[in-house]
Amino acid sequence: MQEISFRNDILPLKDKLFRLALRITFDRAEAEDVVQETLIRVWNKRDEWTKFGSIGAYCLTVAKNLAIDRSERKDAQTVELTPEMEQTSGASNPYDHLVDKEQMTLIHRLVNELPDKQRLIMQLRDIEGKSYKEIAVVLHLTEEQVKVNLFRARQKVKQRYLDIDGYGL
Repeated sequence: MQEISFRNDILPLKDKLFRLALRITFDRAEAEDVVQETLIRVWNKRDEWTKFGSIGAYCLTVAKNLAIDRSERKDAQTVELTPEMEQTSGASNPYDHLVDKEQMTLIHRLVNELPDKQRLIMQLRDIEGKSYKEIAVVLHLTEEQVKVNLFRARQKVKQRYLDIDGYGL
């Protein structure tokens, strides 16, 4: 089995861990604390790294559990999914920029209205780019459950967006 290195295999996951924690806690400081605590916990388990099927899935599971614990203790405010999403818009003038910003705000609100499980699955799949199998391991679900929840989440966001955009509902 390949030797696992903290610097090469675990440390590069910190951005993904942060985005996952931020998606759960909705608080930058809390998310940073979750990442730091996750990295410490993973380091303390370094003797067991070879026993894990996927060190990345283990790190995500630890971060998810810590973030859920922290978010249950604290009422959090929502923040943007990722700042990069707003910067990728092709707005060429102030009006287009305003429209894009309003659309992103609406999409963020609709995603935030999803049930926790669907929101987490959507975050891991659409934002983090995780495979169905990795998400299933992290959330202790079957791949089929992940696919069904992701489909329902996407459909719900799409339908609500079309209703609001088309009819102002």
